[in-house]
Amino acid sequence: MALPLILTASVLLISSTFGGHAIASSLPFTNTTIPRTNVSIPHTHAPIKLINSSVIAHDDGCVHLPIVHSTNAKHFSNKRGVQLQLANRSDIAYYAQLSIGTPPQPVFVQLDTGSFELWVNPDCTTVQGADAAFCQQVGRYDGNTSSTAKSLGTTKTLKYGIGTANITYFEDTITLAGTATALQAVQFGVATATEDTFSGILGIGYGKGIATKYKNFVDQLVAQNAIRAKAYTLALGSKEEKEGVIVFGGVDPSKFAGPLARLPIIDANNSPDQVPRFWIDMNSISITPPNNNTKVYEGSSMPVFLDSGSTMTLLPPTLAASIAKDFGAEKEDDNGFYRIDCGLTAMNGTLDFAFNGLKIRVPYKEMIREVPSNPPACFLGIIPSEKFTLLGDTFLRSAYIVFDLETDSVWMTQAASCGSTPAALGNVKDLSMVVGACGMTNEPAVTISSAGDTTATPGVGGTGTGTDTNGASATASSAVVPGSPPGATSTARSPISSPGSRCRPAVAIVWAFAVLALVNMA
Repeated sequence: MALPLILTASVLLISSTFGGHAIASSLPFTNTTIPRTNVSIPHTHAPIKLINSSVIAHDDGCVHLPIVHSTNAKHFSNKRGVQLQLANRSDIAYYAQLSIGTPPQPVFVQLDTGSFELWVNPDCTTVQGADAAFCQQVGRYDGNTSSTAKSLGTTKTLKYGIGTANITYFEDTITLAGTATALQAVQFGVATATEDTFSGILGIGYGKGIATKYKNFVDQLVAQNAIRAKAYTLALGSKEEKEGVIVFGGVDPSKFAGPLARLPIIDANNSPDQVPRFWIDMNSISITPPNNNTKVYEGSSMPVFLDSGSTMTLLPPTLAASIAKDFGAEKEDDNGFYRIDCGLTAMNGTLDFAFNGLKIRVPYKEMIREVPSNPPACFLGIIPSEKFTLLGDTFLRSAYIVFDLETDSVWMTQAASCGSTPAALGNVKDLSMVVGACGMTNEPAVTISSAGDTTATPGVGGTGTGTDTNGASATASSAVVPGSPPGATSTARSPISSPGSRCRPAVAIVWAFAVLALVNMA
């Protein structure tokens, strides 16, 4: 949430608060100051329920975890009818349901690429309001009632930006929901005391020998033959799709278009915080408004960390301010956020992130945080950070990403959606041959080239003008993907198991979105 990380044995939570609640990312590193801000927003409480999605059997050799998200309160329910009081939460988070012990005890934990360990049982008395109500519904694990539980007698303190968790390590069985598959003797932490934390965490970063002294959750999936390839793919899904998927040991070609681009993970010794996680080199950020020329931002080449546990994207203050200005925000508000015109969500502009010839286009509507209120309030999904740069959920929803822990690589392309066909990978080397099944005609543009960036024809919504290094132009709905004509599918080149056959369903991943009832916002 051996290498230097093991010596620190801590998890730092990058956090700000939004609507009085944490926008957070579990980040294990030290000596870093993270900005903490608070937005004071009048609100009323409105109960919503959490969803468990259906599970569909597919390929052996991979584990398919559906992601469900909704902004409609009536849709939030699960099989047990659990009602979650999330009315005040304005942030979005992704949760996994695990069943731990014998008999199984269901718990929800936050899915986090930014940390490495699993722990459960937050102390709900240390949080307030909607956070406390949510905390009370995530479930608790009791080792005394599990016939397969084993206390290891070792402890650790996890330190967060706005809280801590003291844990004792246990081993127990973790059942993969919807299947007979169970991981035996998995090590995880059981909290004995926490401060200001409202859920446990499922860290899916590096494990034994790199970031932990023991086999973590991903390690155990491989060791116990639940998956063949030590890799997982993440497609969070757009706000409109209301569905997404994570596949351990496999890919879902129906969630992206064209080939995957390989991006080396920066070695921990050379990374900004010297922690082994998913640092990659970003070449540039540019804005493509609906009616103006693309503008490439100065100072936007830097290492960035991919973090599913972070709601927002964190960028250096000067860069964040430049982007915010092009969205109409002259400066941060008193709470550290950039408030912008909600009308921008209806425009076709994009914020474009370039990585070694790959460009991911993030639509305005995905980069803008919408807070239901009267009148509506919207904030840019980027906050300034002096010490740390990361791409959070406001970026990740527009990308399809393979986290390859075997070859220390990230494989990435533009997210798309044309069905559901999760399939197992026999070997991570096969990723270079995998092609997305989605045609490009109606999808956001993705450009993969050896020459560098391309330029899209922009429009309203930004103030900058200019062209990229190639001087080429294209519309935001076009794409240049070698070898991927419109309507191309993955069947000809993809060395993966037959899509849709038997990929194991497992724990449900839930996008918990707070529906706010806000009144008279100043």
